[in-house]
Amino acid sequence: MKIKNPKFIKSVLSWEDAPTPPLPEVAFVGRSNVGKSSLINCLVNIKNFARTSKQPGKTRTINYFSISDSCYFVDLPGYGFARTSKKEQKQWQAAIESYLLNSEQLRMVFVLVDSKVGAKESDLQLIEWLKYHQIPHTIVATKVDKVSRSARDKQLSMLRKQLKLNDNTHIFVFSAKDRTGRNELLGFIGQIIR
Repeated sequence: MKIKNPKFIKSVLSWEDAPTPPLPEVAFVGRSNVGKSSLINCLVNIKNFARTSKQPGKTRTINYFSISDSCYFVDLPGYGFARTSKKEQKQWQAAIESYLLNSEQLRMVFVLVDSKVGAKESDLQLIEWLKYHQIPHTIVATKVDKVSRSARDKQLSMLRKQLKLNDNTHIFVFSAKDRTGRNELLGFIGQIIR
């Protein structure tokens, strides 16, 4: 997939306010600070295209980015340890679930998991929920630059075990820092939005 004319379209609190015209969508979800915005920035090759922060919980809305006028990248709020009230966290969760269940344009959910830290209970819950609702999803192991090349296979094996994935389930490995996995991920997105 070639990235042309990427642009931020809008932030919404509900999937019902999705932009028009409707286009195929790929969504990025994961724990706070797992690297969703950094991944999007790397894919579009523009620094600070999607806002990043060292502070967890920066993304608080559903953010739509138009890519090549042919699809939307959708950056969803992170879940986990963000320093916000329980009420606000529940609102985010409700917004994410509502989007995932109702978006008719959604082609794939990329579940980002920190390759060094491994999967947490919240990651397992999300993946089980996606499976239960038969929502297409795939795993992206982020921040692989923080794992030595010799340890990557061991880490991926651990991730598979934690997430209860079989050996045939593909996991994308990705690093926004050294661009590992960028072309593979773009190629896959290009196939699924056709």
